[in-house]
Amino acid sequence: MSALIYCPFPDREAARAAANTLLDRKLIACANLLGEVESIYSWNGERGDSFEIGALFKTSAALLDDAIQCLAEIHPYDTPAIMGWRCDSVSEATAAWLGEIDRGG
Repeated sequence: MSALIYCPFPDREAARAAANTLLDRKLIACANLLGEVESIYSWNGERGDSFEIGALFKTSAALLDDAIQCLAEIHPYDTPAIMGWRCDSVSEATAAWLGEIDRGG
């Protein structure tokens, strides 16, 4: 089974660094660094806004929890927003590709 992780970063360099770490540790097969997104949020009782870079990480369901834990440890924010989910529908080719990381590929 495949999985996805979404997480925003303060800038493209931080997102790229996290992607490379996750790839080096064989916790993901791919990272898509998205364009700049405007984040409007409530944090510690105050309204805020900022521009961030969104990242979508592709992995296997078996590695999802480890990838999220690693991302939480290396992320530059003290309390990063990291959301992961298992995909219940995926093409056979994509499932095979993501399954390769489970086998150290």
